[in-house]
Amino acid sequence: MATNQMRREAAKRKLARQQERRLQQAKRRRQIAVITSAVVVVVVVVGVVLLTTLGKGGDTSAAAAAPSDAATPTSAAAAAALPPGSCAYPAEGTAAKADTPPPTTGVPTTGDTKVALATSAGPIGLTLNAAKAPCTVNSFLSLTRQKYFDGTSCHRLTTGDGLKVLQCGDPTGTGSGGPGYTIADEPPTGLAAAANGTVVYPRGTVAMAKTSAPNSGGSQFFLVYADSTLPPDYTVFGTIDAPGLATLDAIAKGGSNNANGPGDGAPNTKVTITTATVG
Repeated sequence: MATNQMRREAAKRKLARQQERRLQQAKRRRQIAVITSAVVVVVVVVGVVLLTTLGKGGDTSAAAAAPSDAATPTSAAAAAALPPGSCAYPAEGTAAKADTPPPTTGVPTTGDTKVALATSAGPIGLTLNAAKAPCTVNSFLSLTRQKYFDGTSCHRLTTGDGLKVLQCGDPTGTGSGGPGYTIADEPPTGLAAAANGTVVYPRGTVAMAKTSAPNSGGSQFFLVYADSTLPPDYTVFGTIDAPGLATLDAIAKGGSNNANGPGDGAPNTKVTITTATVG
């Protein structure tokens, strides 16, 4: 039969077990709270990084003033491994206007092709050179035949020293739209050297716009109406005819709205590509 002493000892042991359980439960709650806090911190940090990365409109260096496309880079190694006459057009984002990606094989690597841009400001005739940039010309001709550029506006005019271009090719008219794929860079050769590793893109040049990242071209292009100094990173794929340069000179004379800074913004003379026609 249990004595009073035995009952007291049993009660003490029971109390001790209860206290131990409470201590363990409290410890677990603290551990869960710490883990939860850490997860929240990680999620917040990742969110900030993503917002910072996705929200960047361009480089903060001097190259930020250069013509830019919203597209993001593709693999240079993959593009370099392709045989002649083959191109890669990796999917990227959502197309600003419905289109079908260009063919990736049987791409011409020689020859010139005429493209006529009928614009609200006057005619602009282009001659595209497949030998200089076969994959870029292949894409541009494909988009032209699909009427991708018809009814689109040229959204940017620069008039400052060292950069005098009209930028077009974005159906949204904002500078953020593209065809839903990217084009590998086809760096220019034979351009005159300028200062600090830059080269001169001469008056009458047609070149691809891109971000500061490699292989980030899409549908946006720029028309050089006066010698411009840029890094040798922008694919040159054609030239502008004399009537086209006259049209560009008139547009440039009207200036820009300076939305991006002095001498950089939407052209004051509205420029809409009514039709783009091959040949």
